[in-house]
Amino acid sequence: MTTVLLVDDHPLFLDGVRAALTGAPDTEVVGEARDCREAVEMAAALRPDVVLMDLNLPDGSGVDAAREILATSPDTGILVITMSADDDAVVAAMRAGARGYVVKGAGRADLLHAVATVAAGGAVFSPAVAARLGGWFSGVADRPGREAFPQLSEREREVLDLVARGLDNRRIARELFLSEKTVRNHVSTLLGKLDAADRAEAIARGRRAGLGQDPN
Repeated sequence: MTTVLLVDDHPLFLDGVRAALTGAPDTEVVGEARDCREAVEMAAALRPDVVLMDLNLPDGSGVDAAREILATSPDTGILVITMSADDDAVVAAMRAGARGYVVKGAGRADLLHAVATVAAGGAVFSPAVAARLGGWFSGVADRPGREAFPQLSEREREVLDLVARGLDNRRIARELFLSEKTVRNHVSTLLGKLDAADRAEAIARGRRAGLGQDPN
């Protein structure tokens, strides 16, 4: 039996998804969350096989919620529900560890196939999204600052790169599809790891290592 946690703040949509999944003999909806906080708490308590979640939630980005869920429940498969597969947030969610997405309005058969695939450890990507992810991952090893700051996580290095460009926390949050609070936490952590006295020192060190270059 595949257990599924639904995460969306639209009751009518939840009703439709619940009905579609409940009718499948090998799938059980074990919970429903309306926001990021509930999603993280319920995923930790229920340990579902799949979390089927929207990314636009009332209290923040589903990308952050996905990252938190996977930090405590790495075996849970995150399946994104999206209005558009072209949304940059979909790629951000995949980079955060989601295994695929299903477009809102997809048929019942497509929805059940996506849930079953993710539950089995597979991935559900369109060729376009897979190509964008492939380009991102292939470039990770060659990014400036990788060798200069091995103590930083890949996310912290991304944040440092944007800090070195002179972006403030609000702009960085928009660039990386994160909340401002999450960005502040990353900045605080990377300052500690770099033993930098302040943001200005982090900018200077980042630029000396080749970060902060405008990609355009």
